[in-house]
Amino acid sequence: MSRIAYVNGAYVPLTAASVSIQDRGFQFADSIYEVWAVRAGRLFDATEHMARLHRSLTELRLAAPLSERALWAVIRETIRRNRVRDGIVYVQISRGAANRDHVFPPPETKPTLVVTAKNLDQRAVAKRAEAGVSVITLPETRWARRDIKSTNLLPNALARQQAKEEGAFEAWFVDAEGLVTEGTSSNAWIVDADGVIRTRPLSHELLHGVTRASLIRIAREHQMKVEERAFTPAEAKAAREAFISAASNPAVPVIAIDGATIGDGRPGPVAQALRAVYLGA
Repeated sequence: MSRIAYVNGAYVPLTAASVSIQDRGFQFADSIYEVWAVRAGRLFDATEHMARLHRSLTELRLAAPLSERALWAVIRETIRRNRVRDGIVYVQISRGAANRDHVFPPPETKPTLVVTAKNLDQRAVAKRAEAGVSVITLPETRWARRDIKSTNLLPNALARQQAKEEGAFEAWFVDAEGLVTEGTSSNAWIVDADGVIRTRPLSHELLHGVTRASLIRIAREHQMKVEERAFTPAEAKAAREAFISAASNPAVPVIAIDGATIGDGRPGPVAQALRAVYLGA
């Protein structure tokens, strides 16, 4: 079955989907996006992802293209038309198409809305979590508003490509103070030498991960000690465990950082437990 995309009011084959070359998402990365995980046909953390989408729109002064009710209908119909049971749905909203100019276009300019959905190879996702992944660390090179889920992702793409070329799955950015901010598409975590689960506190410097928030809640509900406190790469390499989290990769263990083995080099019990509870296993 060919995949279907929703673009500005129409459901069209993905191969025929297009937007204007004057779209500000294409010209300036003047756009935001959101990703929901779909598992067994159900949207995970549905309302929380929608809330973050609206926050990103507000921060960039972007107009919502549809009411929230109408957008939910489009999301669910796109999932249905693509027969997605276990995968993701992707929503992108730009400021629309207008003559190229750095200042905003006229207020009547219609935002561009694109929605796509696809199944993911869940065996590959499970295998990644069972085996663990490796990461590298790189200097922070991104803009100052990483809390906005914008499509301004070139530094992330360059870092992720470097990770791939070095045989790693993910790259962690390290700020000027020598502290880990987050990954290219995930939040970063450790279980330190005292058994405390740590992840960087929320600010403009990192994405406010929806899965991150769910994992913190789960950990506290199960009487695990959690601190929103930044850590250095050295602390991460000396930790009992490390892991990453994202909508499509909840609590995936990290078994090596910059070639240094974490713990005993196998996925740790804390990450595995958090993942199992989150997925309802």
